[in-house]
Amino acid sequence: MEKAATATILFPEADDSPTQQQCYYRALAARDSRFDGVFFTGVKTTGIYCRPVCGVKTPRESSCEFFGSAAAAEAAGFRPCLRCRPELAPYALQQNLAHAVWQRIADGALNENDLESFSQQVGLSSRQLRRVMLQEFGVTPVELAQTQRLLFAKKLLQETRLGMAEIAFAAGFGSVRRFNALFSERYHMAPGSIRRASDLGGEGVSLRLAYRPPYAWDAVIAYLAGRAMPGLEAVIEEKGGRAYVRSVQIDGISGWLKVAHLPDKQQLSLQVAPALAPVLMLLMARVRQQFDLEANPAVIQSHLEHDAMLTAQIQRTPGMRVPGAFDSFELAIRAVLGQQVSVAGATTVAGRLVTRFGQATTTPFAAITHHFPAPQTIVALSIDQLAGIGIPGARAATLQHIAQFTLDGGLQRQLAASSGDMVARLKTVRGIGEWTAQYIAMRALRFSDAFPAGDLGLQKAAAQLSQPTQTRLTEKQLLGRSEAWAPWRAYAALLLWQSLAVS
Repeated sequence: MEKAATATILFPEADDSPTQQQCYYRALAARDSRFDGVFFTGVKTTGIYCRPVCGVKTPRESSCEFFGSAAAAEAAGFRPCLRCRPELAPYALQQNLAHAVWQRIADGALNENDLESFSQQVGLSSRQLRRVMLQEFGVTPVELAQTQRLLFAKKLLQETRLGMAEIAFAAGFGSVRRFNALFSERYHMAPGSIRRASDLGGEGVSLRLAYRPPYAWDAVIAYLAGRAMPGLEAVIEEKGGRAYVRSVQIDGISGWLKVAHLPDKQQLSLQVAPALAPVLMLLMARVRQQFDLEANPAVIQSHLEHDAMLTAQIQRTPGMRVPGAFDSFELAIRAVLGQQVSVAGATTVAGRLVTRFGQATTTPFAAITHHFPAPQTIVALSIDQLAGIGIPGARAATLQHIAQFTLDGGLQRQLAASSGDMVARLKTVRGIGEWTAQYIAMRALRFSDAFPAGDLGLQKAAAQLSQPTQTRLTEKQLLGRSEAWAPWRAYAALLLWQSLAVS
């Protein structure tokens, strides 16, 4: 969905419909959090750009210039505000190729790949990629990557006690000297001048991740708690509420993380093991995906609430998210283990898989004792070994098939591929049917329109909300009803599941 369409949803058209510039200024004046990350405001009199939610005095409209990305604002010569901190803004999640590429770059894709290699992964030539980014955002891929590195380094400077070298390399700079020079050139200050001590406390490195409110934290954390794989992840009780914890392995580096809610700040707090500092950018991107922090509840709700079946549940759980996956392979395995069994049963056998075949680790959390077994490990096991966790031999074979599929790159989301394309690709794996493929597409691959209509729970929930005389809808009936929910059918699925939890 384009930014102009977002403006239309939040400011419905009338005979004297305002321009997009006027819409954005109204949002700025109101400090409207629904626009956070959708645009940034460059203030000509100060040379600084801000988020719409910035608490400073609202400038005159004639002094404002609006940009669709932080990179575009910096390319125009504006510096990031030290108060509202543009690096905290959630991404403006759009449904097109340019924004998908933008998000990959923002998550650090060009830190480990040169432009030619990345272009090949995207399926474009480097010239095409450059043209697409210039047309959509007004900046080149390299300029975008450079801005994101600087903003991420700024975030680490203001939120952590990491050393300058750790910050420079974590942000993707090749050297501390290059980092210092570019930071000073772009922001007209030395990196050390904005140093702040972390205010989150606790063990490890602490960071903050913003979202657009509302956020149905209790519903999301309950969903994750019911599906947490023992030994690998857990939901724990703390003084401030429930928190999610798990072990982590990225690029050969091991550690742990904890995610908690800061409702007053409209943020999540993220604590990670100090050893994970070199992979913080990638790790943070995975957490944002797992907790669906880029969602725009206003846009999704405005579409789904037209169906009376969903309206009451939307009102009960405003800000419902689609819980994603920290690791796509883990989720795919968990989905296979969930075939034709209860959630509790799948959780039990998943825990056995983790503790029998995963690598043991030590964390601050008693419940977190292992890492998830790697695809290579699953492939190397015998069918009998895998079946020993309490699953049929055919399902054990499917675990090996999905592990090999992962090693062959099958779980890498293709930017130009549709949800249907990826579902069809997943179904080429022996033992993966429509339900499993849709579930993986929804949670692991983050397709907002994926919808496992064959799910018995969804069929029962839909019947209770629309046809009380029926025990459940058929898969065909549910698919027909869901057509009106596109392109947000995954969110409709979570609302339906949630209605069963509160009924």
